Amino acid sequence: MKITLTDAGKRFNLDWIFRHLSYTFISGQSYAITGPNGSGKSTLLQVIAGAMAASEGKVEYELTDDRWPLADPAGQLPANGHIQSQNAYRYLSFSAPYMELLEEMTVTEFLSFHQTFKPFISKVSTEKVIDLVQLKNAAHKQIRYYSSGMKQRVQLAQAIFSSTPAVLLDEPCTNLDADGIVLYRQLIKEYGTGRLIIISSNDAQEYDFCEERIDVMKYKPRA
Repeated sequence: MKITLTDAGKRFNLDWIFRHLSYTFISGQSYAITGPNGSGKSTLLQVIAGAMAASEGKVEYELTDDRWPLADPAGQLPANGHIQSQNAYRYLSFSAPYMELLEEMTVTEFLSFHQTFKPFISKVSTEKVIDLVQLKNAAHKQIRYYSSGMKQRVQLAQAIFSSTPAVLLDEPCTNLDADGIVLYRQLIKEYGTGRLIIISSNDAQEYDFCEERIDVMKYKPRA
């Protein structure tokens, strides 16, 4: 998959978060969006994901690998690989601390429900995913009774194991203990190969494996 930003910018009211950003993200590479707290890392990631519209410029999506046989709502693969922006969500998986889980469900119910609109990668069942993120002993416990670290493992599971060519993670180690951080890095290493990985973070242990870095501060308008 390829995501291309052309002279993209985002503002809230009169304040520009970033501006004049042109960049191309491609599958098989991992990218880190860095910057201090409040610099706009999460905003940029949401613009890349299509969850938030750019205020100026363009964000374009292209399917470059036929290993991901996803179709648009009409049941057709994108013509010439071009993905309409309103369908980009079908090719992306996204995780962030501010996203809500369906806490009345058990993790088994939640991940099974998730697969009805975004299936998991081939040959990985719900039960296997729960085991891989070390939640087997809580598989039938409502998520509302989970600790914050356990909830973060659920967030990572639904993103990393979704059958999408692009995985976008905002502060992926939030609330994780040392074992959870090791698990996160193992999952990325094993299941991120060949995919487009974009990490938004100011914590090096979350992104030090990324080949490319984008510093949001470089795209702040000068006063």
